[in-house]
Order: sequence, then C-alpha cells, then structure tokens
Amino acid sequence: MAQYFSIHPDNPQLRLIKQAGRIFLDGGVGVYPTDSSYAIGCSIGNKTAMDRIRRIRKIDDSHNFTLVARDLSEIATYAKIGDEQYRLIKATTPGPYTFILPATRQVPRRLQNPRRKTIGLRIPDSRITQCLIEELGEPIMSSTLILPGEQLPISDPAIIRSKLEHEVDLVIDGGFCGVDPSTVVSWIEDRPSVIRVGRGDPAPFL
Repeated sequence: MAQYFSIHPDNPQLRLIKQAGRIFLDGGVGVYPTDSSYAIGCSIGNKTAMDRIRRIRKIDDSHNFTLVARDLSEIATYAKIGDEQYRLIKATTPGPYTFILPATRQVPRRLQNPRRKTIGLRIPDSRITQCLIEELGEPIMSSTLILPGEQLPISDPAIIRSKLEHEVDLVIDGGFCGVDPSTVVSWIEDRPSVIRVGRGDPAPFL
C-alpha cells in the first residue's frame, strides 16, 4: 500500500518532504507533481525501481528516462554543455522543458540513449519537486505518468492513488496538474532542435 502525502504546492511541509525522500532513497517508486504533469520516478542508481516503472507503464528498454534536476550545476554533472547552451537553458529554466544533451561519463549507461549516448534532463518550476531533489541530494530518475492504454497523463491525484496504490510506494498529492507534456529540445548538434512542442514556449529555441 502506497504512502499518500498531501503536500502544499507553494509551501511544502518539510516533515513530509523528508519522509518522501527517505522512501526514494530506500529504493521506492513514487509519483510526484511537476510544472507540466505528474511524473513517476525513483532514485538515480536503482535499477530494480527503474524496472518496476517500466512494468507499471508497460514500456520497454528503449524508453528514455529523464533526470529531473534542481539547477544547472546538477545538469552540468550529467550533460556536456557549451556556453551558448548554458545561457539559453539558464534563461528558460526552471520551466516545462526537457533537454536532450550529450551524456557525461557520470551517467550510468542504462540511462543513456544506447545509440546517441544522450540523456534527457529537466529543471521543473515546482516547489515540491525542487524540495524533494534537495532532500535527495541528486536528480530523480523519472518518466511522465502515462498509464498503459492512455494518451495523456493523469492529472487528479485521487485517481492516481486509486489506480496505483498497490503498484508504487508513494503518491504525493500536490493538487491537480496539467496534462500538457514538457517541450522537448534536442541539443546534440550546433543548434537546438524542438522535437516536441508542449507547455514550454518553443520560441527561444527556433
């Protein structure tokens, strides 16, 4: 049975954030809100938890997970970033964007795109997410919470609880989330390329 924490989106309760962080660090799988939709995630080094997420979402080994980070300093640990990339990412984050960037050697091979050696990274504008990452001391390995047979993520935490309370270890209720995905920007060449338009304005990368 999953723990269910109702956490204020603007003023997260530190006691609950600490308990949530402990669940992740102990190998748990949790659902949490971001600035675009709910996500399902686990600690970065936990292959067993990652496999559980794949089973819940019914996705195969080719699915790319995203590292949800606190700030640019964390991104630089896991991705190779040039000066122009740094300036533009800094100007648009925190925000509803996912950046596909060349991975550094710090990234476990199973998290990289097997052909391109890239990694997806996010810095969401969500107080709950930011506090949770700070508590963990590392990014959250995540995937958008889209369940099998669905086209969009679930936005109602009560429905998430009813569907997943026996599948995950934690559900964080941060209120209703949107269903728009993040805007995905691939930046593995000299110039950025918008490969999915979502909640984030694509204009800065066009």
